[in-house]
Amino acid sequence: MYSKDLKERAVAYRSNHTQRETCEVFGISTYAIKSWVKQQRESGNLDRKPMKRSWRKIDPEKLKAYIGKNPDAFFHEIAVEFECTGEGIRKACRRHKITIKKR
Repeated sequence: MYSKDLKERAVAYRSNHTQRETCEVFGISTYAIKSWVKQQRESGNLDRKPMKRSWRKIDPEKLKAYIGKNPDAFFHEIAVEFECTGEGIRKACRRHKITIKKR
């Protein structure tokens, strides 16, 4: 992770020098300087981009709602609804502390 200050100095230096010179002076890769120049051009700043996090298949809110409606369903039955495996449902329940008690 590079600081915003370093990125700004490198992009400013790049405007008057070649890419190779910029990389040698600042000790960075050509990919880094290309991406910083592109980010500066497109967004106007060099702040870190927020990470994009999303649920891959099993949304915990939908899983909780489904289990609330169908408390007697087995993992393999829930898996059919979410188009995944029973093991995936079991791990998602454990990860989100959702318990299914059969009594």
